[in-house]
Amino acid sequence: MSSNPAAVARRRSAALPRDSAPDSTLALLREGYAFISNRCRRHGSDLFATRLMLSRAICMSGSEAASHFYDDHRFTRRHALPPTSFALIQDHGSVMVMDGDAHRRRKTMFLSLVGAEALQRLADVVVKHWREAASRWSRMDEVGLLDEAHFVLTAAICEWVGLPLTPSEACDRATEFAAMVDGTGAIGPRNWRGHLYRARTERWARRMIEEMRSGRREVPDGAARTIAGHRDAEGKLLDVKTAAVELINVLRPTVANARYVVFAAMALRDQPQYREDLRSGDEARQRFTWEVRRFYPFIPFIGGRVRAPFEWRGHAFEEGDWVLMDLYGTNHDPRLWHEPERFDPCRFERDRIDAFNLISHGGGSAASGHRCPGEGITQFVVETLAGELATMSYTVPDQDLTLDLAYIPARPRSGFVMRGVLPRQ
Repeated sequence: MSSNPAAVARRRSAALPRDSAPDSTLALLREGYAFISNRCRRHGSDLFATRLMLSRAICMSGSEAASHFYDDHRFTRRHALPPTSFALIQDHGSVMVMDGDAHRRRKTMFLSLVGAEALQRLADVVVKHWREAASRWSRMDEVGLLDEAHFVLTAAICEWVGLPLTPSEACDRATEFAAMVDGTGAIGPRNWRGHLYRARTERWARRMIEEMRSGRREVPDGAARTIAGHRDAEGKLLDVKTAAVELINVLRPTVANARYVVFAAMALRDQPQYREDLRSGDEARQRFTWEVRRFYPFIPFIGGRVRAPFEWRGHAFEEGDWVLMDLYGTNHDPRLWHEPERFDPCRFERDRIDAFNLISHGGGSAASGHRCPGEGITQFVVETLAGELATMSYTVPDQDLTLDLAYIPARPRSGFVMRGVLPRQ
């Protein structure tokens, strides 16, 4: 590859379509999840250049794009998202912003937490808390599923990591985690609220780490104890702030799955024939959950910075380039999925999953790259609770279940209200 600046500039300008607007930030806020894929269709290209927040950005979509973006040697996640969002999603010092051997060592620690036995224990704890909540719901006139799922998942994941909460504590933590999740894709008051609650959660998490390390809090073997005792390549414990951040990075994303639980309920409302399938066994629940994760909007895109120059589709990517990878659009790419705008769990009998097409949690390998290590938690939790929903009796009154793709992360406007809840039938 030529290092001549003029030659590089010619390749970049010749091969890369450009958004016509001087800055597309307002368009991104209007279009949300559809922003990148709308322009890829408009340009007839899997990548294009634009300006966001006055900075040059390259947007890319599709399975082939994902195979390049999730090449750990080509991209870093450092300085790749606005600080106001990044601090709510991961925060500084977390595994997400690490590269190379340090990243792999920290990632190995996370993956050690989510083996098959550990995930089954989590599913059992989730079911216990769900059924306790369902018994309470049966005495209520009306249930807001999104808020209740936040509470259930908070109580369950904290118990699973070894830090069980009282109902009052679970309510406080659920409010904090929900605010963090809701603020990630926002600017203004919704984001500020998320940061306010995040500060409260971090104080709690730091206290838990300090108490575990001092012996004032005894916890069983599990995620909290593993994180508190994790050592870096030099044999040093993580500093208390970083350990607290990584503890939150197990808890908060699990609570964020409340949205997937609501999406599963929406799918069952629209296509109740899948209730019987979900009662039939693990394979049906697995396919249903894959389709929930593919079909419904969760994370719209993820950012990266180019670590080492490379060329793709005739465009020269240079060190430091800011790149946004389209997750939602790739999950709806008609080249990858038959009738992608139709909810169809049976598609997985035909449309096969590989490392770069179903990318709601990133692409590539979780062990060696930046694919989310919590993907297994999401799959298990949603499979489990979709099965629980399928065995319950309830009615869904008229309400506004609109999913506004400009609202990130997406949620139905009503939060999914249920009435006449009866536990397992």
